[in-house]
Amino acid sequence: MSDRARNGLTVLLLIVLASSAFLAGYLANELADSSVGSRVAFAEEDMALFNEAWGLVSGNFLGELPGSRDVTYGAIRGSLATLNDPYTVFIEPAARETERENLQGSFGGIGAYISRSEETGEVLLEPIPGNPAEAAGILAGDVLLAVDGVPITADMSVPDIRDMVKGEQGTTVTLTVRHPGATEPVDISIVRAEILLPSVSYRLLEEESTIGYIQLSRFSGESGGEIADALAQLQAQGATKFVLDLRQNGGGLRDAAVDVADHFLDEGLVLTVESQQEGERTYRSTDETVARDEPLVVLVDGGTASASEIVAGALKDRGRATLIGSKTFGKGSVQMVFDLSDGSSVHVTSARWYTPNRTPLDQNGLEPDIPVEVTQEAIDSGRDPVLERAVEFLQSGG
Repeated sequence: MSDRARNGLTVLLLIVLASSAFLAGYLANELADSSVGSRVAFAEEDMALFNEAWGLVSGNFLGELPGSRDVTYGAIRGSLATLNDPYTVFIEPAARETERENLQGSFGGIGAYISRSEETGEVLLEPIPGNPAEAAGILAGDVLLAVDGVPITADMSVPDIRDMVKGEQGTTVTLTVRHPGATEPVDISIVRAEILLPSVSYRLLEEESTIGYIQLSRFSGESGGEIADALAQLQAQGATKFVLDLRQNGGGLRDAAVDVADHFLDEGLVLTVESQQEGERTYRSTDETVARDEPLVVLVDGGTASASEIVAGALKDRGRATLIGSKTFGKGSVQMVFDLSDGSSVHVTSARWYTPNRTPLDQNGLEPDIPVEVTQEAIDSGRDPVLERAVEFLQSGG
């Protein structure tokens, strides 16, 4: 699979998770005590009014009525909409499970990318090196024909197929595939294991071998360690300057953002959080810095949001990095995540955060130090003018 295709799959997954909240900085993942529910419960007369209205609908509507669970979900969404806060949202069980896996950074599976060919419509596999799929014999470009005997059909979505393949660690799944160039299918049994969802990719730039390029796609529980490993590997390969690419990074875990910033900063303030319950709370970096003095550029754009803005704002305010690109999204609020009894969840805005210089991020965003316009001509020609400008800046000693 090409880098472009793999990035497309990553973006697709992030879009599912970020469609309502840009992967906010999460503070909690468990349901609060039951007293919270009692404080916000609807009055009996209001529930009676709802039941009266729905009774009239169900008794007179010409057409098929939704199930009671769908009506409940709709009522929750409608209630949250009255708050006029785009980040206080309801997430259904399947999307919540995907979100949880993405933020944890791992899940039970086989370790392979799954995509559908735009040309043929076939479902293709690409094993991730070092994972069970590769060890079992899955090859890049294999066509997936069936999962545990269930045929793959044209109307199945890639997320649906991915769910068929995933499962509890230690269990076995049998894939029927056709290898590239072969005519006959083969069955390959794979024992599922814990699969790391990498949030970091890195390399030395071809145009300047002393510049290490690190792309961070989201902030998961593994991101801090992944960034530390990337920096160590690039330094061992001779990197003396770095580019941290946070473009289209919609955020993730707040603590992961603090950990990532810590790898570039000496001890000091990273962000301030203000909430109704706790008042003002600060988060600081330590003196255990991996890349303390090397020149650093951070690439940003309108998709740089939430936890990404924490990192970019801290590095900018502390004078550690130069921001290049375009204005960030402006997602500076914090959501608490409350899991409900059926596996769904509600995300509730509970706090707002500020950069070390007390810059409010919410609805504002961060302005780049060096703005770069990306034209359609550059996109069509496969150029990356933002990265090109970063290389020029670092080469000039900026």
